[in-house]
Amino acid sequence: MVDVSDKPVTARLARARGQVTMQPTTLARIRDRGFAKGDVLEVARLAGIMATKRTGDLIPLCHPLGLDSASVSFSFADERTITIEAEVKVTAKTGVEMESLVAVSVAALTIYDMCKAIDREMVIGEVCLVEKDGGRSGRFVREPNPAAAVN
Repeated sequence: MVDVSDKPVTARLARARGQVTMQPTTLARIRDRGFAKGDVLEVARLAGIMATKRTGDLIPLCHPLGLDSASVSFSFADERTITIEAEVKVTAKTGVEMESLVAVSVAALTIYDMCKAIDREMVIGEVCLVEKDGGRSGRFVREPNPAAAVN
Protein backbone atom coordinates (compact mmCIF):
# COMPACT_ATOMS: atom_id res chain seq x y z
CA MET A 1 0.00 0.00 0.00
CA VAL A 2 1.03 3.58 -0.50
CA ASP A 3 2.43 5.10 2.70
CA VAL A 4 0.02 7.85 3.76
CA SER A 5 1.41 8.34 7.26
CA ASP A 6 2.76 11.83 6.48
CA LYS A 7 -0.45 13.05 4.81
CA PRO A 8 -2.80 15.31 6.73
CA VAL A 9 -6.30 14.17 7.69
CA THR A 10 -8.80 16.10 5.57
CA ALA A 11 -12.48 15.92 4.68
CA ARG A 12 -12.87 13.99 1.43
CA LEU A 13 -15.77 13.26 -0.87
CA ALA A 14 -16.20 11.17 -4.00
CA ARG A 15 -19.17 10.67 -6.31
CA ALA A 16 -19.36 7.98 -8.97
CA ARG A 17 -21.99 7.15 -11.57
CA GLY A 18 -22.92 4.18 -13.73
CA GLN A 19 -25.81 2.79 -15.72
CA VAL A 20 -27.72 -0.40 -16.30
CA THR A 21 -29.52 -0.61 -19.63
CA MET A 22 -32.32 -3.12 -20.08
CA GLN A 23 -35.51 -3.87 -21.92
CA PRO A 24 -38.31 -1.38 -21.21
CA THR A 25 -40.48 -4.15 -19.73
CA THR A 26 -37.74 -4.97 -17.21
CA LEU A 27 -37.44 -1.35 -16.10
CA ALA A 28 -41.22 -1.06 -15.81
CA ARG A 29 -41.28 -4.15 -13.60
CA ILE A 30 -38.52 -2.70 -11.40
CA ARG A 31 -40.49 0.53 -11.00
CA ASP A 32 -43.65 -1.46 -10.17
CA ARG A 33 -41.74 -3.52 -7.59
CA GLY A 34 -42.83 -6.68 -9.40
CA PHE A 35 -40.02 -9.06 -8.41
CA ALA A 36 -40.46 -11.97 -6.00
CA LYS A 37 -36.94 -11.36 -4.63
CA GLY A 38 -38.04 -7.93 -3.38
CA ASP A 39 -37.66 -4.26 -4.28
CA VAL A 40 -34.76 -4.32 -6.74
CA LEU A 41 -33.63 -0.74 -6.14
CA GLU A 42 -33.75 -0.95 -2.35
CA VAL A 43 -31.78 -4.21 -2.35
CA ALA A 44 -29.27 -2.64 -4.79
CA ARG A 45 -29.00 0.47 -2.58
CA LEU A 46 -28.16 -1.63 0.47
CA ALA A 47 -25.70 -3.77 -1.51
CA GLY A 48 -23.90 -0.66 -2.77
CA ILE A 49 -23.67 0.90 0.68
CA MET A 50 -22.47 -2.35 2.22
CA ALA A 51 -19.86 -2.69 -0.55
CA THR A 52 -18.32 0.68 0.32
CA LYS A 53 -17.38 -0.75 3.70
CA ARG A 54 -15.69 -3.77 2.08
CA THR A 55 -13.65 -1.94 -0.57
CA GLY A 56 -10.36 -2.50 1.27
CA ASP A 57 -11.09 -6.26 1.22
CA LEU A 58 -12.01 -6.30 -2.48
CA ILE A 59 -9.34 -4.09 -4.08
CA PRO A 60 -5.73 -5.13 -3.46
CA LEU A 61 -3.59 -2.43 -1.80
CA CYS A 62 -6.64 -0.22 -1.12
CA HIS A 63 -6.62 1.32 2.36
CA PRO A 64 -9.47 0.19 4.64
CA LEU A 65 -11.36 3.28 5.80
CA GLY A 66 -13.88 4.13 8.49
CA LEU A 67 -16.40 5.99 6.36
CA ASP A 68 -18.41 8.98 7.57
CA SER A 69 -21.27 8.50 5.10
CA ALA A 70 -22.27 6.57 2.00
CA SER A 71 -25.38 6.93 -0.15
CA VAL A 72 -26.63 5.33 -3.35
CA SER A 73 -29.40 6.84 -5.47
CA PHE A 74 -31.16 5.94 -8.69
CA SER A 75 -32.73 7.86 -11.54
CA PHE A 76 -34.29 6.87 -14.82
CA ALA A 77 -32.53 8.35 -17.85
CA ASP A 78 -35.14 6.89 -20.21
CA GLU A 79 -37.45 3.86 -20.44
CA ARG A 80 -34.44 1.51 -20.71
CA THR A 81 -31.80 2.99 -18.39
CA ILE A 82 -31.27 3.21 -14.65
CA THR A 83 -28.55 5.64 -13.61
CA ILE A 84 -26.84 4.84 -10.32
CA GLU A 85 -24.98 7.46 -8.32
CA ALA A 86 -22.98 6.91 -5.13
CA GLU A 87 -21.55 9.54 -2.81
CA VAL A 88 -19.06 8.65 -0.10
CA LYS A 89 -17.51 10.92 2.54
CA VAL A 90 -14.65 10.40 4.96
CA THR A 91 -12.29 12.41 7.12
CA ALA A 92 -9.00 10.60 6.52
CA LYS A 93 -5.53 10.62 4.96
CA THR A 94 -6.68 9.04 1.71
CA GLY A 95 -9.64 9.48 -0.63
CA VAL A 96 -12.81 7.50 -1.23
CA GLU A 97 -12.88 7.32 -5.02
CA MET A 98 -12.63 3.53 -4.98
CA GLU A 99 -15.43 3.25 -2.42
CA SER A 100 -17.80 5.27 -4.59
CA LEU A 101 -16.89 3.26 -7.70
CA VAL A 102 -17.35 -0.04 -5.85
CA ALA A 103 -20.76 1.12 -4.57
CA VAL A 104 -21.97 1.87 -8.10
CA SER A 105 -20.53 -1.37 -9.47
CA VAL A 106 -22.07 -3.58 -6.80
CA ALA A 107 -25.43 -1.81 -7.02
CA ALA A 108 -25.40 -2.40 -10.80
CA LEU A 109 -24.45 -6.05 -10.34
CA THR A 110 -27.27 -6.47 -7.83
CA ILE A 111 -29.79 -5.06 -10.30
CA TYR A 112 -28.42 -7.45 -12.92
CA ASP A 113 -28.61 -10.42 -10.56
CA MET A 114 -32.18 -9.71 -9.49
CA CYS A 115 -33.40 -9.22 -13.07
CA LYS A 116 -31.33 -11.72 -15.06
CA ALA A 117 -34.10 -14.33 -15.11
CA ILE A 118 -36.26 -12.07 -17.28
CA ASP A 119 -33.65 -10.03 -19.19
CA ARG A 120 -30.35 -11.55 -20.24
CA GLU A 121 -29.52 -8.59 -22.50
CA MET A 122 -28.90 -6.08 -19.71
CA VAL A 123 -25.70 -4.06 -19.99
CA ILE A 124 -23.75 -2.46 -17.16
CA GLY A 125 -21.80 0.50 -18.39
CA GLU A 126 -20.21 3.91 -18.07
CA VAL A 127 -19.04 3.52 -14.48
CA CYS A 128 -16.90 6.56 -13.75
CA LEU A 129 -15.79 9.03 -11.13
CA VAL A 130 -17.92 12.16 -11.38
CA GLU A 131 -16.43 14.26 -8.60
CA LYS A 132 -13.81 14.11 -5.86
CA ASP A 133 -12.77 16.69 -3.35
CA GLY A 134 -10.16 16.88 -0.62
CA GLY A 135 -6.56 15.92 -0.22
CA ARG A 136 -3.47 17.21 -1.98
CA SER A 137 -4.90 16.93 -5.49
CA GLY A 138 -7.90 19.09 -4.57
CA ARG A 139 -11.16 19.08 -6.49
CA PHE A 140 -12.02 17.16 -9.66
CA VAL A 141 -15.33 17.43 -11.50
CA ARG A 142 -15.90 15.45 -14.69
CA GLU A 143 -16.95 17.65 -17.55
CA PRO A 144 -20.26 16.65 -19.14
CA ASN A 145 -19.83 14.49 -22.22
CA PRO A 146 -21.37 16.50 -25.11
CA ALA A 147 -21.71 13.30 -27.20
CA ALA A 148 -23.89 11.75 -24.49
CA ALA A 149 -26.39 14.58 -24.79
CA VAL A 150 -27.01 13.92 -28.49
CA ASN A 151 -30.03 11.69 -29.11
